[in-house]
Amino acid sequence: MDSSKILLITGVSSGFGRALAQEALAAGHKVVGTVRSAQARREFESLSANAVFGRVLDVTDFDAIDGIVAEIEATVGPVDVLVNNAGYGHEGVMEESPLSEMRRQFDVNVFGAVAMMKAVLPFMRARRSGHILNITSMGGHITMPGISYYCGSKFALEGISEALAKEVKPLGIAVTAVAPGSFRTDWAGRSMRRTSRSIPDYDAIFDPIRKAREEKSGKQLGDPQKAARAMLAAIAADDPPTHLLLGSDALGLVRDKLSTLEDEIRAWESVTVSTDG
Repeated sequence: MDSSKILLITGVSSGFGRALAQEALAAGHKVVGTVRSAQARREFESLSANAVFGRVLDVTDFDAIDGIVAEIEATVGPVDVLVNNAGYGHEGVMEESPLSEMRRQFDVNVFGAVAMMKAVLPFMRARRSGHILNITSMGGHITMPGISYYCGSKFALEGISEALAKEVKPLGIAVTAVAPGSFRTDWAGRSMRRTSRSIPDYDAIFDPIRKAREEKSGKQLGDPQKAARAMLAAIAADDPPTHLLLGSDALGLVRDKLSTLEDEIRAWESVTVSTDG
């Protein structure tokens, strides 16, 4: 049986999207990738003569998404795998960060991803097959000061992914939330939007975190090509995971979070059960 698949990946200009596109091509798959300019489309399509298809799409252009997915299905072929990779990080203390920044963070990281899922699902449902990968973050499981809007968006996408997985599993469709730790992508550099500081009370908690992130940018432990291979392994699996952590840092931090949560639940257990009856 032909194991070649058609992958639709959002945000293939850099980072995980570009790495996954390259590894998927090397493995014999076809890749349709979304970019945000005609120049980026030409550059992306230069990766392969006959297995790469670029489409100009901003995932916040919600009204355009259904039509573009239908056109891909009609002209390229059935989308076997949707990879919601388009996203960015917002950095800023919550009290200092305007609601407009939160709306934009959720429009891209949550609403854009959901709109893409809603567009591919009718086709996948009709075929009783398909796989959706949502690139979330260890910030969808753990938190740190200064990225509350980002963590909120990734917690939201984790929850939506998990609930959707239960809805579509009986229809032959798999959903995997892929949560990377720190990787050598543009996330903490060019791609990050930063709200300017204004309240000195937060300097002590926030400034060391921003400084450490800037110093580590480009030197992170995670290799995007290896992350891409891990995602391809999940796509190829007979029983793919609903949640997949990537990176030893994500593994350690998420395990610590679960342990702390269990301790807190236990400490307050008598209060918790006191509300019954």
